[in-house]
Amino acid sequence: MFIYTKQYGLGPEEEDSFVRCVSVLGNVADQLYYPCEHIAWAADANILCVDSARWWTLSTAFWGLSLLLGIARSLWLVLTLRRRLRSPVVAFTSRLPRSKRRAMEAQVRSEVLAVLSNLADLANAVHWLPRGVLWAGRFPPWLVGLLGTVSSLLSVYQAVQAGGGEAATTP
Repeated sequence: MFIYTKQYGLGPEEEDSFVRCVSVLGNVADQLYYPCEHIAWAADANILCVDSARWWTLSTAFWGLSLLLGIARSLWLVLTLRRRLRSPVVAFTSRLPRSKRRAMEAQVRSEVLAVLSNLADLANAVHWLPRGVLWAGRFPPWLVGLLGTVSSLLSVYQAVQAGGGEAATTP
């Protein structure tokens, strides 16, 4: 994750400034999540003598923040792409090539799936926060499992779509 964040830096110059900002903040939240989760785990395993509950809460809060930023990023991209796809065409020659139009429509679908996956994960993240925070601790186990399964299936579907089915054709 650190290598990805380092490579991403402040994002590509040609990328929308809102997307760059939200992506950088999401990377920061992700980078802060991992050490907090590891400290919480180490405390539960009696490797560190600290209160694990605080570290679990902090790591879950960073997870939730990362998910919220991912949702904001994806919604912004969906709105931007739909605006481009629906913009009035001034002249026939300025129309988008069919392949570019299909690629943009595929990206819209992918971002919508990312929003749904992140919403399922966000619902679970809030559930794991301390009681008294929104709906924390109120989900029955079957709903926690269902949300996790939905999120995982959406992520697997996106990975298969992004790979273009190459994995299915490889011997």
